[in-house]
This record gives sequence, structure tokens and C-alpha cells, in this order.
Amino acid sequence: MKKVEGAFLTIGELAGELGLAQHILRYWETRFPQLRPLQRSGNRRYYRPADVDLARRIHHLLNVEGFTVKGAQKALEEGNGAPPPVSPPQAEDDLLTRLETIRATLARAIAL
Repeated sequence: MKKVEGAFLTIGELAGELGLAQHILRYWETRFPQLRPLQRSGNRRYYRPADVDLARRIHHLLNVEGFTVKGAQKALEEGNGAPPPVSPPQAEDDLLTRLETIRATLARAIAL
């Protein structure tokens, strides 16, 4: 079940959303001082929307753009760690056309 936009996320939920292990988020907390989730009873972490956005930026810098941790730290400090551009959702007709093209290509490949 998806949470409401703006709701706090647990470390497990955020790790799942980013496709990471939880220990990686805990490591990032030690290397990126800006990433400070709320910690409640039992040291349970709750990531606010701003923390979630920052974790997404860190993930993008490290895993998509290939920055080192030190390079990502510097990019965030200098303000170059802008979030990745969000592509607009594709129209349903465009998606259907692409699927039909893929299906035709596969049918030709199977016929060979």
C-alpha cells in the first residue's frame, strides 16, 4: 500500500523505493550531514519529505552519474546536486504504439 505524498517513510520503505539495502542509507547518514532523519523510540528512523528528496539526489549522484562519495558531498555543498529531471508521463497511445512495434519485432525474430 502506497503512502500519501508527504508522509514520513521508514528506512525500510525508503530503501525499497530506491532499490538499496538499509545499511547503505545508514552509511549515507554518516557521510552526508544534511541527511538527518527523525529518530524516535528504539532509534527507529523516519524520513521526512525533504530527507527523501535528498536521499534520491544522493542516489542519483552516486548510482546514476557515477560520483564518488566525496564528489557527491562536494556537489551537494556547491548546489550542483540538483534532483534528476522527472520525465513527463507518456501518453497511453504513445505507449501502445511502442508496445505494438516491440510485438511486431519479436514476431519477426521468432519467425526467423
